[in-house]
Amino acid sequence: MGQSSSRSRPRSVKPAVISPLPSDSDRPEDITSDTDDAISGNDYTLNLPEECLACIFQSLSSADRNRSFGAKGMNALLNNCESLEELSVKRLTGGVGTEPIGPGKAAGALKVICLKDLYNGQCFEPLIIGSNNLRSLKLFRCPADWDSLLVVIANRITGLVELHLEKLQVSDLGLSAISNCVNLEILHLVKIPAGTNAGLMAVAEKCKLIRKLHIDGWKTNRISDDGLIAVATHCPSLQELVLIGVNPTKLSLEKLAIHCQNLERLALCGSDTVGDAEMWCIAAKCTALKKLCIKSCPVSDHGIEAFAGGCPNLVKVKFKKCIGVTSEGADWLRASRGSLAVNLDAMEPEIQDACASEQEASGIGIPQTDDQTRGINTAASNSGMQMSFKVRLGLLRGRSLVASKLRRWSSFGGSSRNNLGRT
Repeated sequence: MGQSSSRSRPRSVKPAVISPLPSDSDRPEDITSDTDDAISGNDYTLNLPEECLACIFQSLSSADRNRSFGAKGMNALLNNCESLEELSVKRLTGGVGTEPIGPGKAAGALKVICLKDLYNGQCFEPLIIGSNNLRSLKLFRCPADWDSLLVVIANRITGLVELHLEKLQVSDLGLSAISNCVNLEILHLVKIPAGTNAGLMAVAEKCKLIRKLHIDGWKTNRISDDGLIAVATHCPSLQELVLIGVNPTKLSLEKLAIHCQNLERLALCGSDTVGDAEMWCIAAKCTALKKLCIKSCPVSDHGIEAFAGGCPNLVKVKFKKCIGVTSEGADWLRASRGSLAVNLDAMEPEIQDACASEQEASGIGIPQTDDQTRGINTAASNSGMQMSFKVRLGLLRGRSLVASKLRRWSSFGGSSRNNLGRT
């Protein structure tokens, strides 16, 4: 790879990923919320021209080459890759220190930046604010005062459409700064314990184009109906909503159904307030819903009966670790609505506590409500298998009962809409 005889390799659109390989004992555990992360462990330096690699290594001392990739290497890379569009940096251990990292010649080309597990996240402020055409910013577990940094970022980067924040030191001040990104369409707020309803309301009031919203409240109860009602009121384009460790009630769920009529994908996980009443509300009001995931919520067979006739566009529903949902109830729903794909991952009562403890230790990942969702799919019973008594009896009375209850929900929503009108 000598500089005098370098050959240019074909350029590739693949992102550049800077990630030192950790030892087996130091590898981070998989986090399902990072499935869209560009960091896959592949050596994308193979896609860099040899001139670029030669220039990088020429600027490093022999001591630098023996250590992990650091700030000097990052700056050399960015100063010599003017066409770089996507950059993912993970776990730099090469003495980043306080040396700032700027965008260099890649300032005009960078569109996606992902920073993960970086000790001195503030060193990357010049890189972020100097990327004039940045469209997507993803920050995972990077210690820094992100409130002040987000204020600067929001004022400088006006074209941001996607923002992921996970386990960061961000309060309502930082969330209010995000509200200046009026073109924002995708927002992930994962385990941001200092964020409250006030911050979410500030974002919703100005970022009216949001179509995908993921919130992991980490069971702090700081985001509730008030924040979600603001989202419903100001974000009519919402298509996908994922709530983990957040406790919505039918009050906010009905508002979301009424105002967000394009809501197609909904996931509710670890919510103590999402029960059978909320299932009937969703079935009666969310007419555009196509995919639904309910995990670790107090829902029973009575609640899933609502989907035998509700949500006319629903094609897939998944119930995971909902102790009140049984295989008989899932079989009944399949038999009542043959076109609906019903996935059940039931949790046995005797192992509930063990599962809950393990879940709290490892954290709940962002669920995926599309066909790539992994889990136990309990298929419909074989045609030769005898139906349970509940299924046979339910088939005779199920549809009329469901229709009656859905009519009551619809009439309730119409007559009480004024009473629920907190905006």
